[in-house]
Amino acid sequence: MTKSELIDAMAARSELTKARAELVVNCVFDTMTDALERGEGIEIRGFGSFTVRPYKPYSGRNPRTGAPVEVPAKRLPFFKVGKELRELVNNSRHLAITGGDDEDDDDDGKEPAED
Repeated sequence: MTKSELIDAMAARSELTKARAELVVNCVFDTMTDALERGEGIEIRGFGSFTVRPYKPYSGRNPRTGAPVEVPAKRLPFFKVGKELRELVNNSRHLAITGGDDEDDDDDGKEPAED
């Protein structure tokens, strides 16, 4: 689901116009981003939690040239799924599992043709 699809879904499920739904979505994302920038965690019961994890600097390699590269320390957002969401997704096993490395998958959304 993209951000615009989320806005459309919010507008369809409520009495909000698309413009108002976009304001709401942007406000929520901006507020969450601000909290993570300050190093605060975000906990949404039943959905999950967002935290900021610090990573130490390390020495890596450029995959193209093999030359050593110093990677600086960084802080990255981390999401941990909540129990209720995990169970909802896990119990939806009747749906096809997507992703992975299927040989017949050509990413056009159609079933592969039989030979």
